[in-house]
Amino acid sequence: MPDKIVVAGVPVDTRHWIGGRRVASGDTFADHSPIDGRLIGEIARGGPAEARAAVAAARDAFPSWAATSRSERARLLHAVADGVEKRIEELAIVETTDNGALLRSHRRGVMPRVAHNFRFFADWLLTLEHDDFETRGHTNHVSWDPAGPAVLITPWNAPLMLATWKVAPALAAGNTVVLKPAEWSPLTASLLADIAAEAGLPAGVLNVVQGYGAEIGDALTSHPDVRRISFTGSVPTARRIAGSAAANLTPLSLELGGKSPLLVFADADLDLAVDLAVEQYDNAGQVCLAATRILVEESVAEEFTRRFVAKAGALVQGDPRDEATDIGPNIHPRQLEKIDGFVRRALAAGARAVIGGQRGDGQCYAPTLLTDVAQDSEIVQEEVFGPVLTLQTFAGEEEAVRLANDTRFGLAATLATGDPERAARVGARLVAGTVWVNCFFVRDLQAPFGGSRLSGVGREGGTWSFDFYCDLKNTVTAPKGWKDHG
Repeated sequence: MPDKIVVAGVPVDTRHWIGGRRVASGDTFADHSPIDGRLIGEIARGGPAEARAAVAAARDAFPSWAATSRSERARLLHAVADGVEKRIEELAIVETTDNGALLRSHRRGVMPRVAHNFRFFADWLLTLEHDDFETRGHTNHVSWDPAGPAVLITPWNAPLMLATWKVAPALAAGNTVVLKPAEWSPLTASLLADIAAEAGLPAGVLNVVQGYGAEIGDALTSHPDVRRISFTGSVPTARRIAGSAAANLTPLSLELGGKSPLLVFADADLDLAVDLAVEQYDNAGQVCLAATRILVEESVAEEFTRRFVAKAGALVQGDPRDEATDIGPNIHPRQLEKIDGFVRRALAAGARAVIGGQRGDGQCYAPTLLTDVAQDSEIVQEEVFGPVLTLQTFAGEEEAVRLANDTRFGLAATLATGDPERAARVGARLVAGTVWVNCFFVRDLQAPFGGSRLSGVGREGGTWSFDFYCDLKNTVTAPKGWKDHG
């Protein structure tokens, strides 16, 4: 196995990054591009031995990193951000090749956001404080202490952005990190290791191990030296991770699936509502936050559908490297088969495809809208994670809220209405970690992010991230008892 491969002209190391050096494995796994199915390269396939080595490196580096001043940690995170910004074009083309998302989105939004993740948490660290308060004359002082090595397990749909959403606050908090990227999109995590090393991050502070979760995951999440675990992915995997971490009572942050609603009321700006609905096809529908259940008030459902079909029909599906493309391929043949299975079963159960309902070229799935779906049907209740939306109607607010909340999930909800009082009233009743009103995907890093019900455990963002990645300490000092040191 070559130590490096060249991806769209960019050299990428295929080995793990452990303790400040590259480490090979005896076995590999194949990484294929969803654009054309070709083999990109053979990637080091880690297992328990690599997991233990990475945790040991993080453990050994922790005391020094935890003792590093806030200002120095912040400086190094800004240096990592500088490195990301210098390599935005390289990161963008490698990630597009690896996961099939739009190159234009990576260039203009995703990779700049990666740099922003580091800068935001570096700056937030320097402002992190809680006012002292008194109890019967005693002073209470709250501090955020580094917790220890953190294992971060990240998904394939936005690999580097979602990885650094975890890596940046964990490092800012003074923790050391073992990052395990998804096996379907491992390449930009390897590039991040290079960037971090070039920025001067000490050896062992950031480690990257690659491989299949079933082979390496338990050794990471059950390790007694790991003090934090953050995972983004599926509910079944989260259950396994939680069980693995239970013996050590390792704190968990879990951002899981969604089956989010988009509620369109008759008083909404219908063109805006249609734009919001069509936006749910972003990244080929591979977005956990996507509002895949469109709920439309009966009186405007026909007009909404007409405008939606026209708007969605103008989308261009194809090569994600082409500037004109709006929807690229789904990431893996297994994912494509899963999406198609959901749709075929829905159609067999009586659903009607207003648009789409079939595979496209290569690993593409046609943007699909299904109607005539029952509330308790699989297609309404289970996460598809592809460009598949359902449309149902409601008669009024009560039914809208009931339908919106009638799933096991609670990650997000989107609401389109022209009435601010209705927006406040309905928004307050929706079970969701984030509610967008007349907008979608507006995310500020200082806001809490996470899900309710089976959509997750915990919140990250701003101070909430530090609350998770740190051990909070309260020091209570008596007003007397001091000796004269004069």
